[in-house]
Amino acid sequence: MKIAVLGGTGSFGRALAGRLAALGSDEVVIGSRDAERARETARALGGSGVGGSRISGATNEEAVGGADLAVLAVKAEGALDTARAVASALGATPLLCVASAIEFRKGVGMLPDPEALSLAERVQEIVQAPVVAGLHSIAAANLEEEPPDEDALICGDDADAKELVLAVAGRLVAGRALDAGPLASARALEGLTAVIVNLNRRYKAHAGLRVTGL
Repeated sequence: MKIAVLGGTGSFGRALAGRLAALGSDEVVIGSRDAERARETARALGGSGVGGSRISGATNEEAVGGADLAVLAVKAEGALDTARAVASALGATPLLCVASAIEFRKGVGMLPDPEALSLAERVQEIVQAPVVAGLHSIAAANLEEEPPDEDALICGDDADAKELVLAVAGRLVAGRALDAGPLASARALEGLTAVIVNLNRRYKAHAGLRVTGL
């Protein structure tokens, strides 16, 4: 499988690309607005930085070409613009949105996005591709070493796209990849990011989630 990680030079995108490359079962292409920066990141993660290697770098638009799955791993403030930029090249390729639009308020902490629609739902309004949302409760630092002892929560409206993402997510964690329902559930999952960040700040940890009773 070819997986394009858009925004793969950022902290979460880099950690995700590195974890996928370490698994060795997929071809990973790091996408960025700056192709050379993407290639440098690929080389740092053990790839040659050119086509044909298991991990390489390209522009975001080039990265989605021929991909089986694209991951929108840019920061929340750049997610919609990136979606617009790659929409044509992306076509019908499934897109996993991992970003959460949260905000920091001094004296209060991290707050969920006040918008009615989740960021993933707003991305879906831009692209033709089926959008799936997930991995919001997994910190970049937890992906950098061994698969984290966490569950990955995934939601989406397209059954085939969601099954594809569940299969990939299941390889990323030591726990389970769980179907959390339709794309509208991303409103709750994205809000979990604010909860996790507040926990990490309060307890100086890298918290994750495990779902019991299933």
